[in-house]
Amino acid sequence: MADEAPGRVTRRRVRTRARLLDGAFAVFAAKGFGRVSIEEVCEAAGYSRGAFYSNFATLDELFFALYRERADLIAGQVADALAQDGPGLDVPAAVDRVTEVLLLDVDWLLVKTDFLVHAARDPEVARTLLDHRVRLRGAIADRLARAQGHPEPSTALGDVDGAARAVVAAYDGVTTQLLLDKDVDAARAWLKQLLTALLTTAATDPRRGTEER
Repeated sequence: MADEAPGRVTRRRVRTRARLLDGAFAVFAAKGFGRVSIEEVCEAAGYSRGAFYSNFATLDELFFALYRERADLIAGQVADALAQDGPGLDVPAAVDRVTEVLLLDVDWLLVKTDFLVHAARDPEVARTLLDHRVRLRGAIADRLARAQGHPEPSTALGDVDGAARAVVAAYDGVTTQLLLDKDVDAARAWLKQLLTALLTTAATDPRRGTEER
């Protein structure tokens, strides 16, 4: 496919960028960041190096953009899954929806883990990863607060922010095992148990955590 010429319509440029990101996602998941060349990304996307360099300066920049795009998508899906019950929170139904969103894509887990290792060695990348985790926790905490009808309710985990942190931590732990054994059904079942316990605690009477101390 021909390179993208400078000044071509924005819609085509957006499409080119999207295909490069999709191609990169496939090869990063298959081979791992650090083992992939620009040529491999271009081949997977159906473009040449010229198209690549009209959108990204380096492979690191592409990887950075890819992670942000996918991470924002996942955060939005989790927020949507938690928002479907109206004013209340149907914990079993919400947990089912969240675990479907979070566990179906093992390729995403591989790319996310690569990004975590990369971020551990690069402070700027680490800030992006931390920003994403803050947004994800914020979406969960906001939903839990609205379900209880109180802006900052107390729970056995401290407050809804503590509950949200526990939800993300549970996901991190379960998915580490999933990457090793590839048993999606077992991972989903275990995550459902953990999230049900956490969200049930977070959705109880706000006064309960204070009274039982």
